[in-house]
Amino acid sequence: MTRSKTPSSSEAQSDAANLAPGAFPAVRLRRNRRAPWARRLVSETSLSAADLVWPLFVIEGKGRREPVASMPGVERLSVDLIVEAAREAEALGIPAIALFPNTDVALRTDDAGEAINPDNLVCRATRAVKAAGLDVGVILDVALDPYTSHGHDGLLIANEIANDETIEMLVRQALVQVEAGADILAPSDMMDGRIGAIRSALEAGGHRDTQIMSYAAKYASAFYGPFRDAVGSGGLLKGDKRTYQMDAANTDEALREVALDLAEGADMVMVKPGLPYLDIVRRVSETFKVPTLAYQVSGEYAMIKAAAERGWLDEEKTILESLLAFKRAGATGVFTYFAPRVAKLLG
Repeated sequence: MTRSKTPSSSEAQSDAANLAPGAFPAVRLRRNRRAPWARRLVSETSLSAADLVWPLFVIEGKGRREPVASMPGVERLSVDLIVEAAREAEALGIPAIALFPNTDVALRTDDAGEAINPDNLVCRATRAVKAAGLDVGVILDVALDPYTSHGHDGLLIANEIANDETIEMLVRQALVQVEAGADILAPSDMMDGRIGAIRSALEAGGHRDTQIMSYAAKYASAFYGPFRDAVGSGGLLKGDKRTYQMDAANTDEALREVALDLAEGADMVMVKPGLPYLDIVRRVSETFKVPTLAYQVSGEYAMIKAAAERGWLDEEKTILESLLAFKRAGATGVFTYFAPRVAKLLG
C-alpha cells in the first residue's frame, strides 16, 4: 500500500511562495463569512434605533386611532395618543418623531390660513409632547399642502404656484411651529429661497438654535400616493407638483439644490423618496459631508407590506435589508414608518 507523502516544511513554503498574489486560492473572501461572529466583526455598515425617525399622522379627537387603508399597520392618532407614541419612541431609543396633520377639509382654504394657526393640530401635538418632558425631538413639516384646498405645497395664484408669496406664508408657519416647541423645522415645499427666509426669521425672532432640515432634493414621485391619503390631500390635488418638485431624471440639479440650501442656513438635508433615489443619497453625502437624511416614503412602505402579505417576501428581512441600503448609500438617518418595529428587532 502506497502512502501519500506529507509535504515537508520547505515544500509547503515553496507552494505558498508560488501562490499568485491577490488570487484564489490565496484569497478566499468566504473566510470572513464563515461564522456569524466573523460577519459581525467585518461588517461595514451598521443600523440602530438611533438612525431612525418615526413619521406620525395626527387627527382630531381623544383616544382615536384611525387606520390608513393604503398603509397597513399605520394609524392616524389623536394628540393624546401621539404623546404615547412619543413615549414609546423614547423607550425604544428612536431619537425623533415627525408629525403630519390630517386637517379637516372644512379648514382647508386657498390661502392655507390654518397653517399659521398656533392652535392647529401639529402645534397642539408638539406642545403635548414637550409638556410630557420626553427626550425625543419633534420634527415639523413646513409646507402648505395639508392646509390648502387644492392640495399643493404652495399658494395657487392664476393657476400657478406662486414662489415668493408662498415663502411669506412658510415663514409665518415656521415661526408658529417653533413657538409651539418644534425642535427641527423641515421645509418640504421646494420653493426657491425659502431656507434663507426662514433662517433669517428665526434669527430675528431669537430662535437661533432651531435646526432646519431641508427637503433639498425632493422629487416629483408616484411613490407619495399613500401619504396623500394619510393626510387627506390626495383627492384634493389639482394637477401635479412638477413645477416645483424635482424631475426624476436629474441628479446634478439635486447637488445645486443642496448647495443653495446649505448656503442659506440648512443644518441638514433630506433626499426623498428613498430607495429609488439612493444614487442621490450617495452623491449628496459624499459631496457635502453634512447630515443627510432619506425618507422611506409611503409607497415604499406599502410595496413591502403588500408583497409580504401575499407571501412573496420575508417582511422582516426585507425591511432590515432596505434600511441597511440607506445607510450603505451614506444616509445619516432614515424616516421610516417601520421605525418602532425595527427598533424592537434590533433590540
